[in-house]
Amino acid sequence: MQFSNPRVAVVVFLAEPDRILLVKRRFPPEQGAWALAAGFVDLGEAPEAAAVREALEETGLEVAVERLLDLGYDEANRVIYILYQARAVGGALAAADDVEEARWFSRDQLPALAFQSTRKAVADWLAAGS
Repeated sequence: MQFSNPRVAVVVFLAEPDRILLVKRRFPPEQGAWALAAGFVDLGEAPEAAAVREALEETGLEVAVERLLDLGYDEANRVIYILYQARAVGGALAAADDVEEARWFSRDQLPALAFQSTRKAVADWLAAGS
């Protein structure tokens, strides 16, 4: 018997009132598109710890998780995602790991976005700020 279970990913929402941090993906899926920092939870790793690790690996920023924003299923990529709001507490912004670029974007200068989790989080952020 073989199971094809979904993977579990964490997504890190880092935003200030007028800007949001996005990363440009280096690899498929959605290679070259912009998304929130994210990655898979490792075996034996707590989801919040995975969010802190992924943010540091992809953006160079040390973050503190503040709260759970969303939990969902991305059917297209067969991923259960856990979206956390976080704030930067240290480090320096620098793209690394599996991202080409990490950059802050203003509300009116957003690029095309990858993944339903990122599109939903950004839409909610935009709606809350209007």
